[in-house]
Amino acid sequence: MEVTKLEHACQVVTDGAARLVIDPGNFTRPVDADGVVAVVVTHEHPDHVTSEQVERILRRNPDAVVIGPEGVARVLAGTAVDVVTDGDHRSVGPFDLAFHGTRHNVIHSSVPVVDNTGVLVNGRLFHPGDSYTVPDVPVEVLAAPVGAPWLKVGEMMDYVLAVGPRRAYPVHEATLSEIGYGMHTGRLREAVAPTGSLVVLAPGESLTI
Repeated sequence: MEVTKLEHACQVVTDGAARLVIDPGNFTRPVDADGVVAVVVTHEHPDHVTSEQVERILRRNPDAVVIGPEGVARVLAGTAVDVVTDGDHRSVGPFDLAFHGTRHNVIHSSVPVVDNTGVLVNGRLFHPGDSYTVPDVPVEVLAAPVGAPWLKVGEMMDYVLAVGPRRAYPVHEATLSEIGYGMHTGRLREAVAPTGSLVVLAPGESLTI
C-alpha cells in the first residue's frame, strides 16, 4: 500500500490498481486519478471537500462510492453519500475502512462544530480530519495536521504522543507560511520521536506503508 500526499488535507492511497481518495478540497490541485473505488471525506469544510472535486473524480470513476459523516451528505446534495460515524466499518475493493470520532475540533465558540469522522485504512494509516480523535487500536502511520485555525502546537504534540504512531507525516499545512511549517514540523518530529519517526512529504510525494 502507498499513500501519496497532495496539497493540504488530500491523500491518495493506492493498493494494486485501486485508489482511495481522502479529503479532496479546494486547497488541493484538481484530483485526476483513475482506478478510484472510493472517496472518503472526514467532514464538510471546503478545504476538505468540494462538489467540483468529487464530481471530477466521479466522472473518471463512475463506480466509485463517496463515504462521509452526515454533514458531508448535506453539502454534497445530489451525490449519493454512504453516511458513517464512529465505530462504523466499510470494505471497498482492497480497502478496509474503520471510522473513528464524531466531531470537529473547536475553532471558536462562535463557530459551529460540525461532524468529523476520521478513517483508519487497512488497519495501518489513520487520517483524523480536523480532530484529535485517538483510535482505540494501534496506529502504524498517522497523517498529522500541523496548521489550522483550531490547532495549538502544544495540543498537536500531546495528540501525537497519545496516538503513538510508528511513523507520521505532516498534513493540513496550507494555513502556514514556509517558516511556520518548518517550525510546526520540528515540534511534530519531537512528538513522534518516542515511538517512531517523521517523514516529511512534499505534495505529490509518496510513502510506502
